[in-house]
This record gives sequence, C-alpha cells and structure tokens, in this order.
Amino acid sequence: MTSTADTAGPAAVTLPELVEVVAGEVAPATGTLDLYLEDPSRAVRLGPAVESAPESVERALRAADAAHTTGTWSSTSPAERADLLDAVATALEARQPELAALEAFATGVPVRQTSIVGMIVPGAFRLAAEMLRSGALVEAPVTGASGQPVEVLRLPVGPAVCLVPWNAPAPMAAHKVASALAAGCPTILKPSEYAPYATTLLGTTVAEVLRDAGVDGGVFQLLQGGPRVGGSVVTDPRIRAVSFTGGAAGGRAVAVACAENLSALQLELGGNNPLVVMPDADPEVAARAAVDLLTTLNGQWCRALGRLVLPEASADAIMALALERLAALKAGDPLDESSDLGPIVHSVHLARLEGALASLKAAGGEIHRATTLPDAGNYLAPALVTGVAPEDAVEEVFGPIATVHTYADEAEALAIANGTAYGLEGYVVGTDTERALAFARRVRAGEVKVNGSSIMSLHLMTPRPAWGMSGLGEEGTIETIRCFTGARVVGVEGSFALHGR
Repeated sequence: MTSTADTAGPAAVTLPELVEVVAGEVAPATGTLDLYLEDPSRAVRLGPAVESAPESVERALRAADAAHTTGTWSSTSPAERADLLDAVATALEARQPELAALEAFATGVPVRQTSIVGMIVPGAFRLAAEMLRSGALVEAPVTGASGQPVEVLRLPVGPAVCLVPWNAPAPMAAHKVASALAAGCPTILKPSEYAPYATTLLGTTVAEVLRDAGVDGGVFQLLQGGPRVGGSVVTDPRIRAVSFTGGAAGGRAVAVACAENLSALQLELGGNNPLVVMPDADPEVAARAAVDLLTTLNGQWCRALGRLVLPEASADAIMALALERLAALKAGDPLDESSDLGPIVHSVHLARLEGALASLKAAGGEIHRATTLPDAGNYLAPALVTGVAPEDAVEEVFGPIATVHTYADEAEALAIANGTAYGLEGYVVGTDTERALAFARRVRAGEVKVNGSSIMSLHLMTPRPAWGMSGLGEEGTIETIRCFTGARVVGVEGSFALHGR
C-alpha cells in the first residue's frame, strides 16, 4: 500500500509503504512509535512512525548469522559480488528521480540539492564494485624469511548493521550498505524513523535484485524503527560490525555496545565546523561561502557552518554581504525546483533549533536573519549570531544557525577554529592560497577545504576522517569497505626445515 502526499507546490510524491525485509520476506512493519511522521513543508501529520516487532528483529539476526556461518555470501568471489552490486546500481539509477523526490519531501531539502546528492545512491554501488575489481580486498603477497609467500587476506568480520540519520538518509545508506556487501558481510539496514521513505525504497530495491539473483535472504535485510530496534541489533553479539552516523549521544551508546562485544565500529557524529576568513579574502567570496555552508541541506548536515571566524577589519562588510545573500534566497516547497531553502525536517527538530537560538540569545547573542519564509510549515530563517563568546558556542546545532566571531591575528583565529571538542570539517577562504593552506594545516579537523564550500569531499579516494567528538575511525571509498573486514595473514614459516627437523 502506498499513499500520495498532496503538496501546496507544483508536485506531489507517492510515499512507499514502510515495510521490512526479513529473511527474504517483505512485509509491513507492524509496530508503531510515539512519533508522528510529518510533511515538513506544511507541518502536517501523516501518521505514526513504524518499527519492526521484536520477533522480526530476532528473525533478521538469525538469518544474518546463518548467512555468515554458512558462507553463502562471503564465499562468493569479489568479481561475483561486484557484478551484483552493479546490478543494484542499475536498478537504482532507474529510480533516481523518485528517490530524490522522496528525500526532498521527507527531509525538507530542496529537490535541486537532493537530485545531486541522489546521484550518490547508485554511484556508491558502482564505486564499491569498482573497488572490488581493482583488488581492494587483496594485498600483494610479501616474501617471508623462508622465501615462501605470506598472504594478507581481508575477510568479512561477520553480520553488519548500518544505521543512518535523517538528513541525507538514502545516500548514506547506499555508501554503508554497498561497502558492507562488498566486504562480504550479511547486512542489516535500519533507516531513520524521521525520514524512512527513500531508504525504504533503496532497501527493497537491493533486496529485490539480490533475490532475483538467487542470493540468500539473510544477506541483506531491512528493519524499521527507532532506538529500541537500533539498540536490539547493535547490542546483539551476533553483530560483528556497526556503521553509525548520527548524534553524539547515540554514538556514545553505540560505542558502549560495541565495546561490550568487541565489534568493529565506524562512527560519524557531526561537528561544529569553522569557516576562517583570512584578512586578504574577497568579502564577496567569503559571504558566498558562509551562506552556502549555512544553508546547504537547510543547514542540516554534519559539515555545515558552525562558527564564522572573521577578521575585525572586514567583519561588518562580510556580514552585510552575507545577509544580502540570505535575503535573496527563496524559501518554499522542497519539491519546487525554484526553491533555494526548504523546511526543517520535523517540528521536533524545529523546536530544538528554536531552543538553541534562545540559548545563544541568553548568552549575549544578537540574531541576524534576512530570509522571508512561507506562512506555514517547519521553516526557520537561517541565522548568524554575533556577540557570543567562543567558549559559549562549542556545541553542534545541526541547523541553519552559526555564531560569528572576530579575530585580531591568526593565532586568535586558530584558537577559535580549534576551540571545540569536534574535528570533522574546516574551511579557510583567502586570496593568497599558500597562506590559506598553511593556516588550514593547523586546523584540527579531518578535512580542511581552502576556497571551497561544496558538500563533496576534496577527492573521491581520500579518507573522510573524524577527529575528537566527531567520531571514530575513517569513512571513505576504501576505508568503509575495510571497516567491515579483518586481516588474516597466512604463509609458510619454514622454521622446521631451518632447524633440520
């Protein structure tokens, strides 16, 4: 059963039924949560969020464990797995417009942006297939003391769980699932309960392709739900690897569970990312970068602007230009191609953001906003907040809100940039590229971009590290696949022969 959500804008979207896929069987998730899904553009309730029943969770765990124990997936060759991942990509390519529309509807992110991000969904499976064919799981043998080859085999650690957030759920699900399947792990995917639609469509598509290819139903499964379901699978000793993207509180809970079972773990927990404007920066360029980083994905992304760090001499000019750009944005229906800014994902999160603004104001902040909003919906005008001490602006907000700080010299700018426990992304803008690069090398973050503000990584094949409270381990094209593997070293030592025995 599907439903159509009529919107006030030029388009409508058909919402898929929120099903689970367990041991090859597709069925509606029968449980409900104390949370109502919404059409964020109109702030209209759609119905309760769903969750898989405990018996479904247990069946999924048993099926994944059996698939690993029997080797039904891990025994396939990398070439065979690559072919199946390519088949998944082909099926998802045919559904790209639908996936982009579902992401826009559920998250509030304008469809112009979700269409671009949506290219990652089939692309993640293509890229994982390419990595398998290029030998990502094979290392060249070395020669031991006996003259015999010593092999390093990268093998799947066991059943894996992929837990994705609500801000760009389908692309993140695609990256995690493609990587886990490429590694040879039976995989369980759980969408965010706040924005499950596109991830559900992705999951049922993956399951359908694998089923048609005769793959065991325990190799890929889809469960619905919130913290209860997520906690059930993460704490189960049959799960040997977990990839989680979300908030710090959830990440800590996942880390504790994985520590108990000594499971492999990959965490990406967000950041409070600085944009440092060098004294020689073009004010127009600086303002554009600040607004891009503040409003992309409606400011609801882990690498968004958290702190705008400006030189004292040009701070007022840059602020004025940034507010001009914010005033020119068109806020509206995320399914409208002309919208630059959409609504916040859910009224629950909107309330959190309004509370964050109130806290910043109480800390002495002056809120600067310029974007005109629709009369109805979960909309929030992007805000630049001046007057807050750096030490009072150290936490992630996860919305279109950033604090503004000025500096007298580079030492002060660096102290502000590095003044939080997070370390995910940093940005530096400057006309003298070498000077900007020298500054960027001192910013404590996993990736630091000079004169850039896109959502894409600097390079497809570089890692995406998370420092400090921003996470644990590294994401990346190769890195995420290897997160789901363990190394086994095999070879002939020959010590008996050396000792004449």
